[in-house]
Amino acid sequence: MSKRTARASLYRRLRDATRHNRGMDLLRSPAVRIGLSISVATGLYGISFGALSAAAGLGLWQTMALSLLMFTGGSQFAFIGVVAGGGTGAAAFGAATLLGVRNAVYGMQMNRMLAPHGWRRLLAAQLSIDESAATAAGQQDPAEQRRGFWSAGLGVFVLWNLCTLAGALLGDTLGDPRRWGLDGAAVAAFLGLLWPRLRSREPVAVAVACAFAAIVAVPWLAPGLPILVAAVVAALWGWFGHGPADEGLEPDVDPAGYGPQAGEAQR
Repeated sequence: MSKRTARASLYRRLRDATRHNRGMDLLRSPAVRIGLSISVATGLYGISFGALSAAAGLGLWQTMALSLLMFTGGSQFAFIGVVAGGGTGAAAFGAATLLGVRNAVYGMQMNRMLAPHGWRRLLAAQLSIDESAATAAGQQDPAEQRRGFWSAGLGVFVLWNLCTLAGALLGDTLGDPRRWGLDGAAVAAFLGLLWPRLRSREPVAVAVACAFAAIVAVPWLAPGLPILVAAVVAALWGWFGHGPADEGLEPDVDPAGYGPQAGEAQR
């Protein structure tokens, strides 16, 4: 065997060993396990979105475009909720945008934490959601932060879109969403976003004030606009309030509840 052949053989063995070690590191990574667990729990929720979107009158490609391009559950439910209620496209877009503003904040936080470059930076911007940001922020080691972000972000993206497709295709088969309780999915999504923030008196007061403003506006405004009125009330409260500048921008997902130690902690 020539020296060149021997070196090539040694290089291949070293390369294979390196790939094997990397794969084992990923399997043992707590951040990856957390990210994948969150992905499954969140992705399955896409079935209800697909079914509700079809029931609201959106076509298959329109439904898939929302999940592929908008890719933020709260905003997507807000959009189809306004459309299903007879609201205009502008009102639906406004409601979805208001709920999606925090993703821009996540993007800035993840850009500073992960420092992605090139095409990864564009992909990271699309994947900056509650789940990926929370999984990354819950890690101390920089390598684990990257693994947590990408495993949660890619996992949720793939499963959310597959489940959206399944829900949209099954929409006609399921019939009236109210038979399955899916008509309350949008409301449940909003409550899920809101509930973790009601930790003190001021957030509760803001929620009550916004709900009251929306209820008063319902008889007088077109569908979709009352939620914008509530958003204006919240914005004015925040503008004249004195809370922390970053209050309310933390991710809604607590990655500690998905880790391998979660079961032991609960016991």
